[in-house]
Amino acid sequence: MLRSHSVKELISVPIGTSVTLAGWVHRRRDHGPLIFIDLRNRRDLMQVVIREKDFSASEQLQLREAIRPETVVQIQGVVQARKPGNENPDIATGKIEVIAEKVIIINSAETPPFVLDDPSVVVGEDVRMKYRYLDLRRERLQKNILLRHEVIRAMREYLIARDFIEIETPYLGKSTPEGARDYLVPSRLHAGKFYALPQSPQQYKQLLMVAGFEKYFQIVRCFRDEDTRGDRQPEFTQLDIEMSFVEQDDILRLIEEMYIHLVKLVTPEKHITSIPFPRLSYAEVMAKYGTDKPDLRKNPDDPNELAFAFILDFPMFEKKEDGSLGAVHHPFTRPRIANMAELKSADPLTILADQYDFVLNGYEIGGGSIRTHDPKMLQAVFEILGHSPEDVRAQFGHLLEAFRYGVPPHGGIAPGVDRFIMILAHEPNIREVMAFPKTGDGRDLMMNAPSTVSEQQLKELHLKIVP
Repeated sequence: MLRSHSVKELISVPIGTSVTLAGWVHRRRDHGPLIFIDLRNRRDLMQVVIREKDFSASEQLQLREAIRPETVVQIQGVVQARKPGNENPDIATGKIEVIAEKVIIINSAETPPFVLDDPSVVVGEDVRMKYRYLDLRRERLQKNILLRHEVIRAMREYLIARDFIEIETPYLGKSTPEGARDYLVPSRLHAGKFYALPQSPQQYKQLLMVAGFEKYFQIVRCFRDEDTRGDRQPEFTQLDIEMSFVEQDDILRLIEEMYIHLVKLVTPEKHITSIPFPRLSYAEVMAKYGTDKPDLRKNPDDPNELAFAFILDFPMFEKKEDGSLGAVHHPFTRPRIANMAELKSADPLTILADQYDFVLNGYEIGGGSIRTHDPKMLQAVFEILGHSPEDVRAQFGHLLEAFRYGVPPHGGIAPGVDRFIMILAHEPNIREVMAFPKTGDGRDLMMNAPSTVSEQQLKELHLKIVP
């Protein structure tokens, strides 16, 4: 048995109990014939006392040389109360300690490339990213990753309790013109053809509504080949939700109630500026704030203030730099028109959409829409966007085909997980709340990715590198 208890479990162990612990040496302090170490499991610490008199001369020498910070050790010993005046009120186990009877060095550690136990020490990001597994041992990131865990668990439990079904969708899909640039994956078995990693599960979740599941969610990884920035990464996580037989208010009410619950449960020290969340039109916020993601906090210097809002009434279409039309959200969004005749006769730039964004403290943390469930209207939207009927059939024929077999009215939303946790943790960018993020230029310094591949791999994938 490598250990009988974790450090946290020792709080409830009776004095005099023999225990076996295992973990990392967090700190070491020498006091004459005594060595004190703080043994670490996650963020929990236990003081262990090693008395020279309990070990042979050769064992004493080995311990003094081998026990250094970050060494992995096993300790067999007895729990005892600390002497009055020696308690440590700053840690949960501060009233007890373990007197070591046997110490086994499981794996010694070299001196880390940066200090792990002092948050005041500034470490360059390139070094942190190269040694991310060490960076993740630091209290700041341990706290952030545990916060992320609690938020995701609370999201999942909240939705399951309300009859939502968690369903996984594929990572290998079809490249379609929906917005950002796709990450492409070449097919070995089908020469010259490619899969695309999903920018979102948009079409799959709509097909799940056709399949009759009615309430779907997924904590899902998404991929967009975009330039990175403080609140954007090439791969990110979102809470994907889709519902049948709903209108806009049903979805906004669900999200508002869920996020009020999340804040109270996970970060009760935070306070929400306005309940119910304000609902503001796109035209209103652009005129008043000059942005569609306004910061509505009363005191922007207060890290515990959360100003949620919904932005509504977006335009359906926008003019792109090349003069062509694009969808403000995506082409599956329902245009707010009475009928097909109005869609075809109106100036596209005057048509509004049943689209809504979810914003918090000046960040967009989610977006969604009521979807077009009429296949003829969806076909017309694609044609307004400049797609020929042949292109539409080639790119989206599978969806239009599915809609011929009875599709319910449906809509959804996809709040971002990373940005929300970044704001809760009061961090400057989402890299601080992701376990293994990419650098600002999209590299993984720890794995040295992206990297070259062998000529044999390229040959199997029917690819050649053009200098």
